[in-house]
Amino acid sequence: MKTITIRAVLFDLDGTLVDNMPFHIEAWIETARALGREITAATVMRDFAGRRNEEILPALLGRAMSPAEVGAIADTKESRYRELYAPHVTPVRGTVALLDDLAAHGVLVGIASAAPKPNRDFVLDRLGLRDRFRVIVGAEEVSRGKPEPDLFLLGAARLGVDPGAVLVFEDAHLGVQAAVAAGMIACGVTTGEPAAVLAAAGAMTTAPDLAGIPEALRALWQRGK
Repeated sequence: MKTITIRAVLFDLDGTLVDNMPFHIEAWIETARALGREITAATVMRDFAGRRNEEILPALLGRAMSPAEVGAIADTKESRYRELYAPHVTPVRGTVALLDDLAAHGVLVGIASAAPKPNRDFVLDRLGLRDRFRVIVGAEEVSRGKPEPDLFLLGAARLGVDPGAVLVFEDAHLGVQAAVAAGMIACGVTTGEPAAVLAAAGAMTTAPDLAGIPEALRALWQRGK
């Protein structure tokens, strides 16, 4: 690992702070079927995770769509996801302990997620963790979703930290690619994709959850303590 000191951490939300991708996948499969398209879980993880609905839906249907049409379909899909996931909302193992450790070492933390605001609010309010994050940036604030670096660069700018001193936790290969494109280092969380896929996308290391982070990675924000 490079000799650097982490000054800030940006978390993806879906699949990283909460293991909710199976519910997104089910909602996407139902939505696609209603639109006359058959997709699989692999399709969602490969092509959708980290992208904005404004990017996903035209690609799914293979045609241009008006903002109103995208909004209507997206609202239906996201409402269905929240309905499916509501009984199961819980943080990924190790989330609270990791946030405590980062705070103890003076590391700034934020969220950079392509999830629509109603979904972010739904998860964070149910977890009771909103006040643990100094910044929360979302899809509506950028014109390009992951794998473009826009969300992570915006998060770093809001935290006032150079991208080279930022660590990103991500569960999707598109998100890892976005972090790398932003000049950040990434830890892949293997809730949805294998470690080999996340490593191939550029992850410095991987972990099964936020409790299983390699000690060599923790050392990057624990220097001098």
